[in-house]
Amino acid sequence: MKRWNGWGDDKNDLDYELSGATLAYLEVLIGSSEALREASLEQVLETVPASQLAAHDLYSIDAEDRLRHARGQSLPDWLALRSGELGVFPDAVAFPQNSEDVQALLHHAGEHQIDVIPYGGGTSVVGHINPEAQGRPVLTIDMTRMNELMDLDRDSQIATFGAGTVGPEIESQLAAQGYTLGHYPQSWECSTIGGWVASRSSGQQSLRYGRIEQMFAGGRIETLKGRLDIPTIPASSAGPDLREMFMGTEGRMGIITEVKARVTPLPEQESFHVVFFPSWEAGLAAVREIIQSKMQLSMMRLSNAIETDTQLRLAGGGAAVAALQKYLAFRGAGDGKVMFTFGVTGSRDQCRSALKLTMRVARRHGGVGTGTALGKKWEHSRFRSPYLRHGLWDAGYAVDTMETAIDWVRVPEAVEGIQGDITRALEDEGESVHAFTHLSHMYGQGSSIYTTYIFRCGANYPETHTRWAKLKAAGAEAIVRFGGTISHQHGVGVDHAKYLPAEKGELGIAAIRGMVDLFDPQRQMNPGKLLPPEG
Repeated sequence: MKRWNGWGDDKNDLDYELSGATLAYLEVLIGSSEALREASLEQVLETVPASQLAAHDLYSIDAEDRLRHARGQSLPDWLALRSGELGVFPDAVAFPQNSEDVQALLHHAGEHQIDVIPYGGGTSVVGHINPEAQGRPVLTIDMTRMNELMDLDRDSQIATFGAGTVGPEIESQLAAQGYTLGHYPQSWECSTIGGWVASRSSGQQSLRYGRIEQMFAGGRIETLKGRLDIPTIPASSAGPDLREMFMGTEGRMGIITEVKARVTPLPEQESFHVVFFPSWEAGLAAVREIIQSKMQLSMMRLSNAIETDTQLRLAGGGAAVAALQKYLAFRGAGDGKVMFTFGVTGSRDQCRSALKLTMRVARRHGGVGTGTALGKKWEHSRFRSPYLRHGLWDAGYAVDTMETAIDWVRVPEAVEGIQGDITRALEDEGESVHAFTHLSHMYGQGSSIYTTYIFRCGANYPETHTRWAKLKAAGAEAIVRFGGTISHQHGVGVDHAKYLPAEKGELGIAAIRGMVDLFDPQRQMNPGKLLPPEG
C-alpha cells in the first residue's frame, strides 16, 4: 500500500539513509538540525471530520480513504501530513473502473453541487489534488483502477491506456508486445498517464521519445457537459488542436479517462555515459552545440559545479571517488568541474554514431570521458531522488526544487540568479541554504533549469513552512524576472498560479478562463487550480 505521508509504498527500502560523512557535510554547509515530531496515522485519522456527503454506492466516505487522498507530494503537503494539521479533507473518494463510471460520478456531482478533484498517482508537487476550504462537499475521483492497455494499433503505433495506468504498468504491458512509451518523469513509479497529460509532463528521455504533448495522440474526456472523444489524426490544419486545449488543464475542464499514445518499438540498445568538463562555461557551450546539432541522444543532463560536488559526496566518497577526483584533476577537470550525463538509445548503428559524434564535441570543449560506470549508477538510481526527502527529514532537514525553461541567451544569468536568490532567501534569519542546479531537458531554443535546495527545519512546523514559502517565492520571482516559464514539467496547481499571468498575459488568462467556464460554468471541477484568483 502507498505510504500515507511520504513517497513510495509502505514496504519501500529505497529511502536514503544519510551517511555520517554526508551529515557532516551538511552540518558544515548549513548547520546541524533536529527532526520535528510526527503525528501517527491513528492520530491524524482522529482529526478527519464527518463527511458532508451521505454514504452512497458510487463512492467511499471512509476516513482513511479520505486521508490518503487529501494531499500530494509538495513540501507543504509533506508538512501537513507529518504534523497532522491537514485542515481540509475530501468528503468522499470514488474508484471508477471505466469511463461510464466517471460519467455517472460527474452526473451525480452536477446534480448535487459537489466539487470534483481528479486523482492519479497523488504525486503532484504544486497542490493539484488538494481540496479547497469552502462550503461545497468535495469528491475525489481516484483513477488508478483504470490501469490497462486497452488496445494496441501496431500499424499506426498507437496504444490506448486507461488514464490511471502508472509508469511501470505502462512499460510492462507494452514491453510484452515489443513496444515502449519511453516517458520517464522522476515520478514514473507512482504517476499516471492521465496525470502526465493533465499536467504536461516531461520525461527524462524526452530527447528521443518527446514530451507528453508529442506522445498524446487523442483520447476520451468526460466533462460536466458530456463526453468528448478526440480522434487520432497524424496532423491537421482544421482549426485549433483539441489535444492542446486539454493538455495542462489539470482537471479544470474535465477528467481524462482514456489516453491514446504514440509508442515505439523497444530499442535494440541503450547506454548512459558521463563526461566531466573543466568548467560550467565549457559544459554549457558543449551541450548547446550538441543539442543544436540535433544528435540522436535520448537524454542530457548538465550539473553545475555545486551539484557535481554534492552528487559525488552523496555517492559516499571513499577510495573510488577519491581516485576519480585525482584522475579528473590530472586531465584538467579539477576544482569547478561539472558533470554531463547523456544517454544513447536506438539501433546499434545509431548508438555507435551518436556516441562518437557526442564525444567528439565533448573533447573539443575539454571534456573528460569516464565511460558507462557512472552512467549505470545514474540509471540505477534515476527514480530515487524523491526518497532523499525521507533521509534528510529524519536528520532535521527539508529539501525542495524549483524548475523552469529559458532561452539559451538567458540561461547563464538565470542559473546564477535563481540559485543565488534561493541561497540568500533566509539570510534575514541567519540561516544558510544549500542550493545546486542542473539542466535536464534541452532544446535547440533553450533549456530547462532545475534547482534543488536544502535547508534546516525550523523549531516547529509553521516556522518550517514559512521558510519554505520564502524560498519558493525567491525562486519563482527570479524565474519571472528572467522571463522563464513558471513550470517546465510540474504544472501550475495552486503554488504556481499567482505567477501564471507573467507568462500568459491578461488576455491569455482570460482566454483560458473562458474555456474553463464553458465546460464548467459552476466551477465544480478542481476549483482553485491552474488559474490565479480573480479580483
